[in-house]
Amino acid sequence: MEKQLIPDYIFEVSWEVCNKVGGIYTVLSTKARTLQKLYKDRIIFIGPDIWGDKPCPYFIRSKTLLKDWHKQASLPQNMKVKIGRWDIPGRPIVILVDFKSLYPYKNDLYGEMWNRYGVNSLPAYGDYDESCIFSYASAVVIESFYKFIQGEKFKVVAHFDEWTTGMGLLHVKYTLPQIATLFTTHATSIGRSIAGNGKPLYDYLAGYNGDQMAEELNMVSKHSLEKSAAHEADCFTTVSDITAKECSQLLERTPDIVTPNGFERDFVPAEESYSTKRNLSRKRLCDIVEALTGERPQKNAFLIATSGRYEYKNKGIDLFIDAVKRVSKSPDLEREIVAFILVPAWVEGPRIDLQNRLQSATYEATPLPAPFITHTLHNYDQDSVVNQIHYLNLDNEAGSRLKVIFLPSYLTGKDGIANLSYYDLLIGLDATAFPSYYEPWGYTPLESIAFGIPTITTDLSGFGQWINSRKEQGLEKSGVKVLHRGDLNFVEVSEDLADSILALSHCGKAQRAKIGQAATNVSLEAEWKHFIEYYTQAFHLALKKAALRK
Repeated sequence: MEKQLIPDYIFEVSWEVCNKVGGIYTVLSTKARTLQKLYKDRIIFIGPDIWGDKPCPYFIRSKTLLKDWHKQASLPQNMKVKIGRWDIPGRPIVILVDFKSLYPYKNDLYGEMWNRYGVNSLPAYGDYDESCIFSYASAVVIESFYKFIQGEKFKVVAHFDEWTTGMGLLHVKYTLPQIATLFTTHATSIGRSIAGNGKPLYDYLAGYNGDQMAEELNMVSKHSLEKSAAHEADCFTTVSDITAKECSQLLERTPDIVTPNGFERDFVPAEESYSTKRNLSRKRLCDIVEALTGERPQKNAFLIATSGRYEYKNKGIDLFIDAVKRVSKSPDLEREIVAFILVPAWVEGPRIDLQNRLQSATYEATPLPAPFITHTLHNYDQDSVVNQIHYLNLDNEAGSRLKVIFLPSYLTGKDGIANLSYYDLLIGLDATAFPSYYEPWGYTPLESIAFGIPTITTDLSGFGQWINSRKEQGLEKSGVKVLHRGDLNFVEVSEDLADSILALSHCGKAQRAKIGQAATNVSLEAEWKHFIEYYTQAFHLALKKAALRK
């Protein structure tokens, strides 16, 4: 049996290290504790210093960590770094890189990348420059530290996440071929773009050429960089089988291994405080409904939500709202239902009239204008969720047994209306639904079942496919309902989702408890202690390939 190669040092580079932007932050911040157990302080995360003089809320600076290296580190163009620990379970070492001083040299960098790897940066726009300069700066930090520790004596892995760090990987590959490189795409840039532009991704996947579609969708630079990083990496990984197929077709390299996303249970309240937090959440949610509509939900109202990034089609937000409309018209609607859309939009601020009602001791029995939205938007008339709610007449008419509430703010606990974090609101729900069209993994349904809250997802998500790979299926055995979704069955999926919502709302107390326990049990199978083995295999593969260059 082949002996597994174990890295002495691991550098992991991501734009979302100490920078809470999206799902990759959840991947890294939950994975960190398990990595720390395996490679105590030999795992070093590198992220962007976007905070300037302001303190990063997720970072604890240290004057002693890596001080010998820091004292003598000669970084180009007076580039600055901050060293400390990520304030998360495991508290791994972090280097935050202030990369702004390297901007004047970006054209030289882009020229080198074109000459060495054919990366076409000429049509770049948006966040391309920022991402590439950061990832190059991170690679320079790795290079400096590697030389300081005389890295040739050690087995070193440099792990880069997403296209945003691809240029860093390519620089390391060229300047330090002794380092084993690992590249993880959490979603291909061109696949997400195809899906987001309303083109059928899955039924026609075999007919797509990634380079051609990048030209058509103005994604040439990002796709070019991502494809080069995938091909040059010693080990190429992605997070699900469905995204692996996408990579094979659009990036023209099949991932060496699939590394599914796990999680830690640190964010789930202990049993003794669970009920208290759940009651607080339900009260707050019902207070918001009452203040908006003038009608308080019944005590046994069924609260369901969808959430995530505002990708209207990709995340299935359009389908969720469509299904909710079907529920509102169903003769089987018995229990009062409130459907929440917890999706950050272009928020101007919390509604003053709503704030006033929430703070008032006086009950108001009349609805506010637009009694379905909690914040003012910069683009109210152009917002897709608002327009669909209006189009379907889901305006929370007086006496309706189904109400829709759009809470379009990031739920950090300081949004001005809910003033609870996402997890602190999630715990008060009876169910969640994430009928995604494009979802490489899907943390939101996994987080839901971790709280014992049943969820509905689709087989176009990596998480949904993982659930389908298990022997036990169905809500009562897994806490998860997986809907079949394709390119052309929107109406069918919407009907199935509406039926599933109604079925859950009809469950009695004993059945709800059984489903909730099943959800919790399945979530335990997805902890990082079970999934980390895929990464240890990836490190082995990368080190094995790098060793051939010595």
